[in-house]
Amino acid sequence: MKTTAARLSALFLLLFALCAILLVFYMTSLSVRMLTTQTQETINEEVLSLGRAYQRGGLPTLVRVVEQRARQPGANLYLLADANGQILTGNVESLEPGVLETEGWTTRSFYYRRYGETEAERQRAENGQNETQRAQVRGHDALALVLRLPNQMILLVGRDLGEPQRFREVVNHSLMLALGMMGIGGIVIWFFVGRAALKRIDGISAASRRIMGGDLSGRLPTTGAGDEFDRLSENLNAMLTRIDTLNEGLKQVSDNIAHDLKTPLTRIRNRAEATLAGKQKPADYRAALEATIAESDQLIKTFNAILMISRLEAGYSAESMTGVDLAEAVRDVVELYEPLAEDSGVALEAGPMEATTISGNRELIAQALSNIVDNAIKYSADADAGPHVSVRLERAGGEIRLSVTDNGHGIPDAEDRVRATERFVRLEKSRSQPGSGLGLSLAGAVMKFHGGRLDLLPADPGLSVVMVFSDKDRS
Repeated sequence: MKTTAARLSALFLLLFALCAILLVFYMTSLSVRMLTTQTQETINEEVLSLGRAYQRGGLPTLVRVVEQRARQPGANLYLLADANGQILTGNVESLEPGVLETEGWTTRSFYYRRYGETEAERQRAENGQNETQRAQVRGHDALALVLRLPNQMILLVGRDLGEPQRFREVVNHSLMLALGMMGIGGIVIWFFVGRAALKRIDGISAASRRIMGGDLSGRLPTTGAGDEFDRLSENLNAMLTRIDTLNEGLKQVSDNIAHDLKTPLTRIRNRAEATLAGKQKPADYRAALEATIAESDQLIKTFNAILMISRLEAGYSAESMTGVDLAEAVRDVVELYEPLAEDSGVALEAGPMEATTISGNRELIAQALSNIVDNAIKYSADADAGPHVSVRLERAGGEIRLSVTDNGHGIPDAEDRVRATERFVRLEKSRSQPGSGLGLSLAGAVMKFHGGRLDLLPADPGLSVVMVFSDKDRS
């Protein structure tokens, strides 16, 4: 009973029980009222019929009709008495005292005895198991209409209430049986469904304890039923996957920072120490300071890239989203990098592009494209054939694809292409090139922020880096 499921089940069971009890009383009272009304209507019809007989032939005709109807099987109650209440004719042997002293409908049911009821029938009634049979020891219950004739004689027409009482007992027994079956069914369902729910909750609790103990690879169990427990578990599992990914990324960042930034910091320190160790000329000090500033600028760029990636992964800001003409952004980036490509001996070209506007952040898209173009120029400069980089913007299959393709050595291994978008990852062939290993990681974060993706595909030779936007994001 300490669990919410058990308490809810108990409350529902109590609610059903109260409703069933109220239904029993309502149905019983309704059935009694209906039968009482029907009884009164039947008696009224009998009285009208006897009244017509009295008007037609007077008292002798009335007595004859009463005696005739009283002898019929299953007849109503008929009694004709003098002014003092002495029974003259009818099928009633005795009445409860005081019934004939009133006029009109009896205010309550009364008991009576019929003519012809044997002692054996009374004995069976006395040994009966229900209230109606036991009541027959003192007589039958009835409802009647008492009238006084012009000559002060008394006419009583009534109807036995045994049938309504039996009907009420049948209704009571049926409803009580239904209530009992409902209660047993509720307890059985409570037991099995409650146990199943508690078992699933216990499984979720056990998995949660393992996760809180440090096992972030653990996941909450699901059954595939698609119910609220499965939906809750799936959402929590997605959250745990996200947390695990962020923790893994944080661990990699920490390791990579310690590995990749240790060298430039050591180089800055050694350069400063070497400069201070001997007698240097002013030009030597200036050269050392300029080299230190250059190294520091590279470190600042690295940390700015890390901060930008973190902001993008945290959601950045929706307020920075505007309409971006991708074709114009591509032309600006290509124009910016043409001098660098020319100095490196790389042919940089942009294919034909139609105006394509999407909802995004122009600065972020331009920065991501700049990183990709810079890498393409850098790694295609030593291509066997004429170094070449091309930028294409096209639509295909409901997507907008902005691709940068070079003819350098590329990344033949599929696993390496996946690793290339991780932070601080620099493949063996790129170790000799300057950089921090954050360019593609930043581009991937930008695409994820825009609801797209970054694909690295082999170009045979070279590599094609594709920024894929959803065509539905067009503004």
